[in-house]
Amino acid sequence: MCISLCRGSQSQNIHEGGYSAGKVAAGDVDSVEFPLNLEYFEAEFFLYGALGYGLDRAAPELVGGGPTPFGARKAELDFVIQEIILEFAYQEVGHIRAIKETVPGFPRPQLDLSAKVFAQTMDAAFNTKLYPPFDPYANSVNYLLASYLIPYVGLTGYVGTNAGLQSQTAKRLVAGLLGVESGQDAVIRALLFERKYEKVKPYSYTVAEFTDFISTLRNKLGHTPVVDEGLVVHKRLGGAEGLVKGNILAADKYSVAYARTPAQILRIVYSSGSESIPGGFYPHGGDGNIALSYLNHTKHY
Repeated sequence: MCISLCRGSQSQNIHEGGYSAGKVAAGDVDSVEFPLNLEYFEAEFFLYGALGYGLDRAAPELVGGGPTPFGARKAELDFVIQEIILEFAYQEVGHIRAIKETVPGFPRPQLDLSAKVFAQTMDAAFNTKLYPPFDPYANSVNYLLASYLIPYVGLTGYVGTNAGLQSQTAKRLVAGLLGVESGQDAVIRALLFERKYEKVKPYSYTVAEFTDFISTLRNKLGHTPVVDEGLVVHKRLGGAEGLVKGNILAADKYSVAYARTPAQILRIVYSSGSESIPGGFYPHGGDGNIALSYLNHTKHY
């Protein structure tokens, strides 16, 4: 699936990349830059969750003058989850660094990581107002569920990107990023799977039900068929080889990872169902040529 928007001809012009001392084809630059929108989100969310501060302190040279996120704060995490999220945080810092050493990149977009936006997203998933409002920073389970919300979306974006890339440097970088993002998602899902039938206090819903509602919302917002599944599925509809209900690794009927386009990703992270209407975690929209091209048009599907 090509997501580079195929602007102009596929010329042999190149951008000198720093990640592996290779060269990135001009047609690859926008596609390699686009994931920075999600990488900034993940780095900030994980850094704040683990440490109580973000890139402005951890790696200020990477923000490019972009605004500080709204509403993020230190999460109340147990020791094990704290260590895992801290590792994820610095991995995301490395991802931003790798991308920006390979292509020009862009400044950190305005992010809203407030509990209010997470609560609104959960309310939309359940199609009802949860009370008390969902707070991603309140405890380890809530934080893992919040972590389930966005990083997987970026993972599916990398799957979609890879097939349309021309240069070996870009392919190598995206494959490497995808490998680590997939590992992070697997860890998050496995930790939640251990708790799948536990109630998410103080609500009446289980962890598995939360993941199912979140995945259903992402399918709806992205205007896609099923490319997203919760932790427990019907054997015939989603389990590996139609033989299991456990769904620690979300995948299609061949157990191959799902893919998303940039437009589908933006529809989800904007919480608007439209790549042209910013909101949600990106109140002013994403950055980079791909995201900006949608903001400059009325509607794209």
